[in-house]
Amino acid sequence: MLLLIDRIATGAPYYSGNRKRRGMNIQALTDPFGRLLWALPALSGSARDLTAARAHGVVGTLAAADLKCWADRAHQGASRPARVPSRGRRLKRWQRWHNSAHAKVRCIGEQAMITLKGWLLLSKLRCSAARIIDIVKAVVTLHHTSS
Repeated sequence: MLLLIDRIATGAPYYSGNRKRRGMNIQALTDPFGRLLWALPALSGSARDLTAARAHGVVGTLAAADLKCWADRAHQGASRPARVPSRGRRLKRWQRWHNSAHAKVRCIGEQAMITLKGWLLLSKLRCSAARIIDIVKAVVTLHHTSS
């Protein structure tokens, strides 16, 4: 998830070429029931999702613990621990079925990201990039205490 920031002077590292905006890349972990468990430290907006997961050791930890996770197409190269949907236009019937089943499982985890995006505080941050992770941690804590 890309959290938008208004820091123009910070320069190119925070610019996401994919979204054409400046922001910070936030990755979050959820449980199988869609509850927000933990938000990883923020990286610059130019960092891709798989790069962020590898930088924080999520891919290695999941592989070492032999756990599976359902991820989006951005985690295509994460190898064994991440289950990702099939890519392409002309998919075979079993690949379309796999993508449909994958979407049904992932939609539960996406609810936690929608909950995180629902906090208006995170809609556009006007603070230092170094403080963003503290704000996200506070939002996760407030979310846990309110529910």
